[in-house]
Amino acid sequence: MKNSFTVHDLPLSERPRERLFKLGSEALSAQEVLALILGRGIKDESVMVTSQKLLSRFGNLKGVANASLEELTQTRGIGPAKAAQIKAALELSKRLEADVGEKPKPMLKSPEDVVAVVKSRLKGKKKEHFLVICLDTRNRFINCKPVSIGSLDTSIVHPREVFKEAVSSSAASVIFVHNHPSGDPEPSKEDIELTKRLVKAGEIIGIDVLDHIIVCDKSYLSLKAKNLL
Repeated sequence: MKNSFTVHDLPLSERPRERLFKLGSEALSAQEVLALILGRGIKDESVMVTSQKLLSRFGNLKGVANASLEELTQTRGIGPAKAAQIKAALELSKRLEADVGEKPKPMLKSPEDVVAVVKSRLKGKKKEHFLVICLDTRNRFINCKPVSIGSLDTSIVHPREVFKEAVSSSAASVIFVHNHPSGDPEPSKEDIELTKRLVKAGEIIGIDVLDHIIVCDKSYLSLKAKNLL
């Protein structure tokens, strides 16, 4: 007795893989794309039904991409392995879109420039995400690396993790960014103390800390502008 349905249980003309080969990937619906990523459904439920449940729950592919692993696994038929497949596939797409190829690296001259780089990455996040932006000697963007993900009101950040990313990227300087899910960009006592500790660590290893910016969905605050570095 079969325990699960696959795309092969569908009529030939409706199978996503066959449609992809015949019509091209752009002809596939979001449901079909997810079905191909998942590959297999569960007992009494085809993979197409599972895919549609995901889209219904999260609204669209963007919603699925922004969902956490925990949220994905709350959908029947999506275990940790399938949730990881979904996140990996959609992350690949996100990275391809973000790939600047041979375009010149942007120069970050102001807090506004920094916010423009990270805004889409942090928007709508329910937990604090601490990022380190690595810059070259001309303040040109090298990369943006995640360091930690905390709870709603705290984020644990270790200097060794922060500067490990900077050293591996051959950064001359760094800018720290983290979000406040509460919507209030005012720094906490812990935010200020952490920043000062990181500035001292940067001085020891020769990497300048240019700023620490707190980002909310509709506002931001620069600790440098507030003379809090």
